[in-house]
Amino acid sequence: MLEITLQYIPIKLDVAFLAIKQDYIHLLHYRIAFFIHVFSSIFVLLAGFTQFSKYIRKKYSSIHRKIGWLYITFILLFSAPSGLIIGFYANGGFFSQLAFCMLAIIWFVCTYMATTSIAKCQIISHEIWMIRSFSLTLSALTLRAWKYIIVALFQPRPMDVYQIVAWLGWVLNLVIAEIIIFKKYEKKYFI
Repeated sequence: MLEITLQYIPIKLDVAFLAIKQDYIHLLHYRIAFFIHVFSSIFVLLAGFTQFSKYIRKKYSSIHRKIGWLYITFILLFSAPSGLIIGFYANGGFFSQLAFCMLAIIWFVCTYMATTSIAKCQIISHEIWMIRSFSLTLSALTLRAWKYIIVALFQPRPMDVYQIVAWLGWVLNLVIAEIIIFKKYEKKYFI
């Protein structure tokens, strides 16, 4: 993901993914949302990985809290809203656009719920919502992984690939998150 992100530095409008988005690149709100999403999401991914370390949570709880607040702030203020905007312009037509817009909204809601839970000192609820939030954060990786697998196995048309991975990239992550939550918390607490 870092390699993908670095392709856009300095700001370039005709490289990588943007090379196929030339119909929209003239729209200022699209350009702003795209770059906010790309640059904030790389941080969110890195920050998210640290939040599930028991070692960091126990030994360096203040670092866990600070990085956690940055993770939450970046998603709620930058990554999810910009993802919603660019979701309206997703390749693959209506069903891809619907998938990416739903992803942005559900990502925002899960992260917001994690925030309200920790503000109320509801630790287990916070953990559950963070598992959901991070499973959606990981869609940036799983979407690309599924794209490579599907193309290698079936060689579908490019827009068909977008329609498939738009959903597969996050829905399966959320299903796996729910299985993890159920197995870990079924006896303690379940939302």
